[in-house]
Amino acid sequence: MTAELALRIGRAVGCDACTVVVGQDARLSGDVLADAVSAGVRECGANVVRLGVASTPTVARAVGWAGADAGIGITASHNPASDNGLKLWTPSGRAFDKAQTRDIVHRLNRDEVSLAPWDELGEEREWPDAAARHVNHLVSSFDDLDDVSVAFDLGNGTGRVSVDALYELGATVNTIDGQQDGRFPARKSEPNAETLTALRRTVPALDVDVGLAHDGDADRLVAVDETGAYVAGDALLALFARDAVSPGDAVAVPVDTSLLVQDVVESAGGRVTYTPVGDVHVAETVAEPGYVFGGEPSGAWIWPDETLAPDGHYAALKLTDLVARDGPLSEQVAGLGGAAYATRRASLSFDDKHQAMDRIARNIHATYDEVDTIDGIRVDTDDGWFLVRASGTEPLVRITAEARDEADADRLFEDVRSLVEGARVVA
Repeated sequence: MTAELALRIGRAVGCDACTVVVGQDARLSGDVLADAVSAGVRECGANVVRLGVASTPTVARAVGWAGADAGIGITASHNPASDNGLKLWTPSGRAFDKAQTRDIVHRLNRDEVSLAPWDELGEEREWPDAAARHVNHLVSSFDDLDDVSVAFDLGNGTGRVSVDALYELGATVNTIDGQQDGRFPARKSEPNAETLTALRRTVPALDVDVGLAHDGDADRLVAVDETGAYVAGDALLALFARDAVSPGDAVAVPVDTSLLVQDVVESAGGRVTYTPVGDVHVAETVAEPGYVFGGEPSGAWIWPDETLAPDGHYAALKLTDLVARDGPLSEQVAGLGGAAYATRRASLSFDDKHQAMDRIARNIHATYDEVDTIDGIRVDTDDGWFLVRASGTEPLVRITAEARDEADADRLFEDVRSLVEGARVVA
């Protein structure tokens, strides 16, 4: 990501807008790229509202708050500090869909933008209070949390909105690595069981009720229970879904989600719809009537009545509220029965993963009657499910199989592995 590309994307967005919100995470390259984006937007005659350093959920919400036509967030989310990129947002808080993205790419490839005359260039104004508005919205959305104590690992990112909102609601908040630093010196930007060692030690040491953590731009929220154990993403997804669902409601999750979530949602009278992997696909589905929640085990959570963007801040307060209302997080997770589910995974190397996937698809279609191909190849059986997907970055084909007990998981995994291995021989 260079300033030149950022300038061109700013033009491509600005030529079809009157006002564009621009914000950035804490990465060191953010200022340069935000300046370039703003210049490109204004060259096409559109105005720019600059948020400065802000979380991605704040940028996404600010598009609607500012009455803007689009938003551009400069962030690489949970990626390393050396990376950066652009996220494009609509006024609903939803990321640009495939059609909108294709339009931008088309303009870039053909240089089809119209620059404004010298005396009709757009103007830029700063809006430093977007984060405060986000805090106030969250505080008005939840009851007091006076009896809850939290340890929050911000990982030197832009997640301060969560801490401020929890504090205003009366929670006791202990913050780890709260200083913004785009080099992410404390830990890697992606929060997971391996990177959150400090939080996992801190929670039991301080005897707090829950540990929470964001990635670099705070669109993700993950958790540690009161014992210091990392909570699996599928378990959090199931907890959030169970809380949101009433009989007849629907929830959207990606195809690689644990069977646990389906079982929990259906026991509450709801139904699950599977989407391709990626929160943009989840958002596209939950925008439809009847959906009350959607999420990914990676830590992206969407409540469509709130916003169609993954809002890690809202998720942080929602989970804290669940702990305050329903008791220790470890007991809530244990009550889901997730320990009864067995998962098997493997990655197999292929010289040409795309040709391999074509052969694998033929093998699976010849063996099973009902096959879902919205993202890879997924098959649901009476005992469980399996998924075969090509890696997006490596010459690998990945296999996941899950069932409600160990023996069924082993059998299902070996069945699908045999079908995948059979694709190595071309007839």
